[in-house]
Amino acid sequence: MITELGHFALILAFMVAIVQAVVPLIGAHLRRPGWMALAEPAATAQFLLVAFSFGALMHAFITSDFSLKIVVDNSHSAKPMLYKISGTWGNHEGSMLLWVLIVTLFGATAAWFGGSLPPGLRARVLSVQSAIAVAFLAFILFTSNPFVRLAVPPFDGQDLNPLLQDPGLAFHPPFLYLGYVGLSMSFSFAVAALIEGRIDAAWARWVRPWTLAAWVFLTIGIALGSWWAYYELGWGGFWFWDPVENASFMPWLLAAALLHSAIVVEKREALKSWTILLAILAFGFSLIGTFIVRSGLLTSVHAFANDPERGVFILMILGVFTGGALMLFAARAHVMEAKGIFGLVSRESALVVNNLLLAVSCFVVFVGTMWPLVAEMFFDRKLSVGPPFFDLAFTPFMVALGLILPVGSAMPWKRASLARAIWPLRYVFVLALAIGGLVFAMQTGRGLVGPVGMFLAAWIVMGALIDIAQRTGRGGNRLGRLMRLPRADWGKLLAHGGLGITMMGIAGLTAWSVEDIRVAQLDAPFEVGGYTLTLDDVRRAEGPNYLSTTGFVTLERAGREIAQLRPEKRIYPVAQMPTTEAAIDYDLARDVYVVIGDPQDNGGWAIRTYIKPLTNWIWIGCALMALGGLLSLSDRRFRVAAGARKPKAQPVAAE
Repeated sequence: MITELGHFALILAFMVAIVQAVVPLIGAHLRRPGWMALAEPAATAQFLLVAFSFGALMHAFITSDFSLKIVVDNSHSAKPMLYKISGTWGNHEGSMLLWVLIVTLFGATAAWFGGSLPPGLRARVLSVQSAIAVAFLAFILFTSNPFVRLAVPPFDGQDLNPLLQDPGLAFHPPFLYLGYVGLSMSFSFAVAALIEGRIDAAWARWVRPWTLAAWVFLTIGIALGSWWAYYELGWGGFWFWDPVENASFMPWLLAAALLHSAIVVEKREALKSWTILLAILAFGFSLIGTFIVRSGLLTSVHAFANDPERGVFILMILGVFTGGALMLFAARAHVMEAKGIFGLVSRESALVVNNLLLAVSCFVVFVGTMWPLVAEMFFDRKLSVGPPFFDLAFTPFMVALGLILPVGSAMPWKRASLARAIWPLRYVFVLALAIGGLVFAMQTGRGLVGPVGMFLAAWIVMGALIDIAQRTGRGGNRLGRLMRLPRADWGKLLAHGGLGITMMGIAGLTAWSVEDIRVAQLDAPFEVGGYTLTLDDVRRAEGPNYLSTTGFVTLERAGREIAQLRPEKRIYPVAQMPTTEAAIDYDLARDVYVVIGDPQDNGGWAIRTYIKPLTNWIWIGCALMALGGLLSLSDRRFRVAAGARKPKAQPVAAE
């Protein structure tokens, strides 16, 4: 009964979404307050209906209702409760329902907290947001219905992909979708502004909180996915430039560019057209990511390999929304005239360079991701574009970004002196250079990745500290002024500092990792990177829904025991699939990472050991970036209602 109600609620939500997409938009054009006001209760109703539908699907997974095909394909009665719940979105149909739930959540949030928006703009924003919901609700109902019943339910299910049965991947998709779909609000604001013919500083203040929230969620989602890949897949890396990894990274880059570009619109009423274009492209790349994951064009543990017809449907959604928005962008070029004028050397110019570096790096990732598909489709050639290409093509842009970041932050608006901006940073630069030189001198037979990474990390972090210190001015009571700084300034410090720390972690892991693969005999110690490891025992055990082969490894250094490690190799009988559970001794300076393989003919066991320096600083930096975004989001100047505190500019008449 609950399942049928969930399906019915989804159909009702589709009908409400159609009304919300059409009536307020017409009302805004005809200036009818009653029609425009319909958007707010419709957005709330739409969200509640989709939430009930999603809850009904989750109930089916929790209770192991094997009359539903989706539960049979992705669950099992012996599965732990956490993975029964996460199984709701661990598949194509359920994840699309989660996608629509978040679309409607953002729409309802804009209705609840958008009281300071002009009625016409609010109605148009909610209509555009609902149009996105209409497209994806139609996709679910007509091609990917999660409530399909089986005439003869089986006794048990086929289980969820064992690789997805992990806490990291249970929480990774919701955060990632909050980021993906959150960019739909920036898109809706951009399209609504183009329709209305109003793009000004107030618009930038309204769009920034939504973009910032989406960027924070994307940061958390990407970091969780990277951490999961590191400890779960057993290969010792944190990023493989997999197409689905890239699909989440590209919107993140464009969202970061959009955040910085919107600052220029707010402060100087410049870069209007570029900011609107970034808002369109950021959501467009989110849709491209959805297409990559669900089109069946690639095989990945991240991907939902489905029939190409569904991919064509998503491609049509991408074409309609992105193509339509770009056509509107071209037609409304006359309303995006820049008012602010700034010099070649200024904070505005630094933000332009920042935008260009982020946008071009996104384009590089896009080309590397899509080129193998293009080559196979049009040239009948199978190509592989892997980490060497991305590392070589992408890294220079990030190095350039790190170099200009502290200098750009120190520049004043409108017109600046480069020498004056660099002068307070002179000691920081010399110290960062000394750190890089010291690292280069200490390492032997290594490349420049480590020293350059350490230099950039020190330069960015110390530059951010100098920037916050300069905001306190001169004279006494600097501590008091420091404590009274806006939260957005502290958020900027954490976000920029977090980027530097992440760069440090990536450089350390990339430059100084040690790898050892051998056949280890029981009770026979072996040395790896200054550590002594001993395989004491191997035992077989049975878990809730898997069979485990567990190694017992003693980790020592200089004769002192550091840790007891328990690497596992699991077999999931229902799915008939093995997984690797690495054992990791975590430390701020390094990780010792051990993986057990198959038994060998001579009685030993295959053991892979990695020494991973500074790895945890990657995720510490990501956490600081997300925390900085949240801190900025809490600043009263960046709340949705902030636009009400300034005089509203008169909208340009639409032609």
